[in-house]
Amino acid sequence: MAAKKILMLVGDFVEDYEVMVPFQALQMVGHTVHAVCPDKKEGETVRTAVHDFEGDQTYSEKPGHNFTLNATFAEVKTEDYDALVIPGGRAPEYIRLNETVLDIVRHFADAGKPIAAICHGAQVLAAAGVIKGRSCSAYPAVGPDVTCAGGQYVDIPVCDAHVDGNLVTAPAWPAHPDWLAKFLGVLGTKIEL
Repeated sequence: MAAKKILMLVGDFVEDYEVMVPFQALQMVGHTVHAVCPDKKEGETVRTAVHDFEGDQTYSEKPGHNFTLNATFAEVKTEDYDALVIPGGRAPEYIRLNETVLDIVRHFADAGKPIAAICHGAQVLAAAGVIKGRSCSAYPAVGPDVTCAGGQYVDIPVCDAHVDGNLVTAPAWPAHPDWLAKFLGVLGTKIEL
């Protein structure tokens, strides 16, 4: 397996599991993961939020960990990366306002490189205009964003993931096992046990 270099776009109040789990799991199998945030540098942190499903009409939110960035946003050269990961939480709703973030997403989409987005991460895909004519899962409240961006929202169980070519999406963190497995498949990662 050739190790891949993966870019992860985060921001304050990114969902805790959705940044921590893929960041660690992708490194565990040998890939390099650079987590960056607009206007922040390597060594700085973003605050995370824990979203949970406790029987309310929507998720609850509690403070999470501080997550340390390991690369500087202003120094990102998209051509150096093989794939992109966009976690959910509240970060996507405002990082999508950054034109450089949208340009980064467009680079990966235009180049056909693997893209994994989970939960509210689809808000960034929609804002970048890269899901028109594509099928995509997301947190159900983001379904209208997908539809308005010309994509087909795929309503699947919270523990499942969806693949459309190079795009791997899922509704929320309970899908991590399926989402990460499908993303590794799109990356061409082979794991021998």
